[in-house]
Amino acid sequence: MLTSIKTNEFAGSESKKLAMMYFRVAIILFGAQLLMGLIAAIQFLAPGFLFEVFDFNVARMVHINALVVWMLYAMIGSVYYLLPDEAGVETVGVGLGKLAFWVLTAAVTVVVLVYIFIQVGPGKESTIWLINEGREYIEAPRWADIGIVVVVLIFYWNVFATYMKGKQTGILTVLVADLLALAGLYLAGMFFTDNISMDQYWWWWVIHLWVEATWEVFVGSLAAYGLIKIIGAKREIVEMWLWIEVLMLFGSGILGLGHHYFWIGTPEYWWEIGALFSALEPVPLVAMFVHVLYDWGKEQGKAKAEGKEGAVMNNGPAMAWIVTNAFGNFLGAGIWGFFHTLPQVNIYTHGTQFTAAHGHLAFFGAYATILIGMMYLGVQGAYGIEKLRATFKSKMAIFLITFGVIGMTIALTIAGYEQVLVERAELGGGWSAFFTAQNLPWYVQAQMWRTIMGVVTFVGFVYLVWDLLTIGKQAKQGAKAA
Repeated sequence: MLTSIKTNEFAGSESKKLAMMYFRVAIILFGAQLLMGLIAAIQFLAPGFLFEVFDFNVARMVHINALVVWMLYAMIGSVYYLLPDEAGVETVGVGLGKLAFWVLTAAVTVVVLVYIFIQVGPGKESTIWLINEGREYIEAPRWADIGIVVVVLIFYWNVFATYMKGKQTGILTVLVADLLALAGLYLAGMFFTDNISMDQYWWWWVIHLWVEATWEVFVGSLAAYGLIKIIGAKREIVEMWLWIEVLMLFGSGILGLGHHYFWIGTPEYWWEIGALFSALEPVPLVAMFVHVLYDWGKEQGKAKAEGKEGAVMNNGPAMAWIVTNAFGNFLGAGIWGFFHTLPQVNIYTHGTQFTAAHGHLAFFGAYATILIGMMYLGVQGAYGIEKLRATFKSKMAIFLITFGVIGMTIALTIAGYEQVLVERAELGGGWSAFFTAQNLPWYVQAQMWRTIMGVVTFVGFVYLVWDLLTIGKQAKQGAKAA
């Protein structure tokens, strides 16, 4: 039998209200990320655009950091949303969680304003503490780093205390262990070493093990919860695949990190080890979806044959985004990641637009999709709706955003291909080769299409926000009318 679906359990809980606060800030930062990405894309085509007003390095920095921070907000919100349902009790320390939310939001606001208004200056010790640490993805100044750690520790305490007080399901057990690793690995990016290879070594620990390992397990936990809530998936199946995901973390996450190591002066054997294992990350998640959907379809067919009604899908938009997550993760993190990290290929592709193509599709496919799905579950819970149907705006949002991101990925792949052929293979990879390759027609046209597809993605985002703001109210009114 399929698991029974309870959509309104703990519907008015303070934990879920706190989750919605995190979701609201997440969607604002998502919009900021896309806007900064569009500015940076235009600057690729017209380098003089906003020169010395809003320079490319600042637009890119805000674009990348907004990406990481909006996902962290949505992740914390997702946990606060599912915690009462899984544990069977209200979340412990919600008041402390609200205080942490306001502290984090104030800190993020100050950091972004500093990025925007202090674009040029000397690189001193005070710069690291007050302005910018200069490391991609984790460029927040040192004071903000410490604040983030404090906020995450408060969040972790709330989750752990609730876990110990309530039911200790497999999903929560994995989450509690994963969140500890997620908090701990961030610390690897907080200390500074004078040796650039050593500094990059620890930086990659944060970028790969923090983002590409602990986040992958986190996504698996959200997917397991979502499939149980939306279609009544069997808990034993989703939790089995979740544990397989954890086991594979030791290979795909830790050994997979090695595909970065060769480029910072470590032994050559890391090439093969890293390239092989890094490709395995999305496999358990895709297997979970295929297994669950196969079982669900079989149960539906059995119920129909017996003249009964099978389990109803009670949240169409969330399910659409979660299914997109399974296959987007496989394409972006798996396929696009694997084909350019093979050592025989990576010697040419490293540092080209191939990397950007992989990054765009992987972050979207692996993380953004599942977090948007959780937002739709949040709307359903906030309005107490038994069944949330997709609207025209829902369909336009998922189509335009997905089409736009895939379009950007293809355009960046073409740009990377041109760089490999001309800059690396033909001209030898020097500075003059780099600038020559960036001015050839393939590269320029690819960047133009990347910008066009960025606009398509932004239009899809507008539909998404419009839908999230209206779908719950419309569904509530429809339910009352019925």
